[in-house]
Parts: sequence; C-alpha cells; structure tokens
Amino acid sequence: MTNFLSFPRLFSILLWLVGGLVILFLIAPIVAIVPLSFNAEPFFTYPMPGLSLRWYREFFDSNVWQLALKNSIIVAVFATLLSTCLGTLAAIGLSRPSCPARATLTAILISPMIVPVIVSAVGIYYAFAAVGLLNSLTGLVLAHTAIGAPFVVITVTATLASFDHNLMRAASSLGAAPVEATLRIMLPVIAPGVASGALFAFVTSFDEVVIALFIAGSEERTLPRQMWSGVRETLSPTIAAVATLLIVFSTLFLATIQWLQRRAERQKIAHRD
Repeated sequence: MTNFLSFPRLFSILLWLVGGLVILFLIAPIVAIVPLSFNAEPFFTYPMPGLSLRWYREFFDSNVWQLALKNSIIVAVFATLLSTCLGTLAAIGLSRPSCPARATLTAILISPMIVPVIVSAVGIYYAFAAVGLLNSLTGLVLAHTAIGAPFVVITVTATLASFDHNLMRAASSLGAAPVEATLRIMLPVIAPGVASGALFAFVTSFDEVVIALFIAGSEERTLPRQMWSGVRETLSPTIAAVATLLIVFSTLFLATIQWLQRRAERQKIAHRD
C-alpha cells in the first residue's frame, strides 16, 4: 500500500490526470461541432432531434461552396510548390558554412511566422494594390507563398543539421557539379524534411483567412473566407459540415507529417550506424 501511494507514482498519476484534462479542454470545442454537422434541423442545438446528411449534400451541391473549395485547392497547391522550392533553396544556402549573416537572414526569412498576420495582411494589401495583384488568385498565391515558405525553411534547416556534408565533398571530388550533387545526393536524404515543410505550407495556405479577406475578391473566395462570410451572414449547419471535413483533412495531414518525421529519424539513425 505504501508502495502504491509513493510520491513518484502519485506525481505520475497527477501528471496524467492534468494532461488528460488539458487535452479534453483543447479538443472539446472541435469534437462538439462534429455531431452538429449531422443535425436534421438547421439549428446548433443539443440534443439533436434527428440525424441527416443534408448539410454535406448542400456543401457538395452548392456552386458557391464548390467554387471556394476549388479556389482553396488551386491556391494551396501553387503556394506550396513555390514555398517548397524557395524555402528549400533558402535552407540549403543557410546551411552552408560560408553563409554570411546567417542569423540575420534566418530571422528575416521566418519573420512572417512572428509578425501578426493582420500586420502582414495590411502590408500585402498596400504592396499588391500598387502592382494590380488585388482580387486575383495570383496575388493570393504569392501572399500564401510568403507565409508558407518559413515553415519549409525551418523544417529543411532542421533536417540539414544532421546531413553529412562530406557526401557533397566526395561527390565534388568525383566530378559531380554542385547542382547534380544537390539533386542526386542531398535532396534524397533531406526529402522527408522537405515533404514535412511542404505539408505545413499547404495546411497554412488552405486554412488561411485573414489575408484572403484583404486581397481576395468575390470570385476568389477561399473555403475559410466563405466559412467566415457564412458565420457573419447566415449561420447554417453547412458550416459545421465543412468544419468536420476540414478536421478530418487536417488530422490526416498531421498523421502524414508525424510519419515523415519518424521516417526522417530512422534515416538519421541508419546514417549514424
């Protein structure tokens, strides 16, 4: 009995209890919205009078919602491609021993993650207004590239920290050009980090709403902006259905990122061995 009630065991039980309560506090609002997407009545009330897939059908049959979904996918895909290319190149440059002012450049590159998004949105709005990029998917892609690239820089830089640069020197001594050595030796090794950064950039773009409110027009509405408009104008359970789909989508992405990170860790161990 004394063993069971020992301080370390009590501390462990208390820690698990507090951790469980914190997790419950964080996910309770998310879990609460999911059943409402199956409500047979157009009200956000518990208990629900019945179950229905009506709101999911409304989402897939609505031209407005489908246009918003298409815009979100287009913007997220192209922003991810640009963010991945620019962020990976920046991370490779920062990882070089001869890189000057590395700390300053890193701070500048990741500043979109630190600066409040409303400040970034205002700055992007005035900058894009001067060059005619407002109310266009091109402007939205470029804006989301700016906020997505820092995630790629961070993940790829972390992956490059364990990369053996002797491999690049060996490739150079065997006659490989720098570009060829990067493509054939470095990129396959850091691919999990690049993929993780790309996924973070995609989710960031797909879920972003503040910048979209500033620079996107009525024809360039993304899914988060359409949800925002729906909350302001007509509160419908269709929003709960869209939110549920986004929860499933984000969960799958997080699971993929975790899998890629575990794979990267296994590769690090394999390279050390």
